Amino acid sequence: MSDSSDLVKLYSAKILALTADMPFTDRLADPDATVKKRAPLCGSTVTVDIKMRDGVITNFGQDVKACALGQASAAIMGGTIIGRSLPEVAKAREELRAMLKDGGPVPSAPFDGLEALLPARDYKNRHASILLAFDATVDAMAQALAMEA
Repeated sequence: MSDSSDLVKLYSAKILALTADMPFTDRLADPDATVKKRAPLCGSTVTVDIKMRDGVITNFGQDVKACALGQASAAIMGGTIIGRSLPEVAKAREELRAMLKDGGPVPSAPFDGLEALLPARDYKNRHASILLAFDATVDAMAQALAMEA
């Protein structure tokens, strides 16, 4: 069982600030793709809407019903998602997964803000929620690109 100082580190002021200032919280009226993902263990959900052009995201919307860690992850992703390609977002997702599960390094720029989630490594039950926004966005991008082809 963790003590209260561990929880203070986990839910740092940085994490809480990210949750309060999440970008792109309005859903898109006419998305190229929409994907909803759910973390079965905790029940967190993330729904993303994307618009793409020339292989990159041009508009983005998200509805995030997750713990503060999942919200922080979605906020960091939302702050960097416009102009990103599927390979970039998929790489960030894999780097985030490795950081959380394998003790890997912080994801590379422009997703290096995910460093704020380093304290969550020890909370395996939160990993799925943290990855939701990335999982949903990668799937939505793949769907949009498949329809474009």
